[in-house]
Amino acid sequence: MKINRFEDIEIWKDARILNKEIYFLCKRLRDKGEYILSDQIKRCSISIMANVAEGFGRGTNKEFKRFLFISKASASELSSHLYIALDVDVIDRVLFDDLYYKIELIQKKLSSFINYLRKNEN
Repeated sequence: MKINRFEDIEIWKDARILNKEIYFLCKRLRDKGEYILSDQIKRCSISIMANVAEGFGRGTNKEFKRFLFISKASASELSSHLYIALDVDVIDRVLFDDLYYKIELIQKKLSSFINYLRKNEN
């Protein structure tokens, strides 16, 4: 299947769903006075999907891979911030585990996509 738009990319769709969940979490964090943590978590989440889109828009596999790596790094940063939220008791273990699992799946898909692009370099 040829990808014609970034909206067709499964990883971008997954990141969009995750981003919506993160926005609800950030609202709760802000209600608890955790403004800085909320902003950091939101930025990481936005970065995951934005870098997939930007990389696709660059038009070359080399640039696309570079932005997919940035997206993957943002996902790692997001996971790290979720540990902080867990450690200071602003999220519970169930929510942490759910979000962490979703982030891990996105990271695995990013790795697979990067490997696919490496094998099909033009």
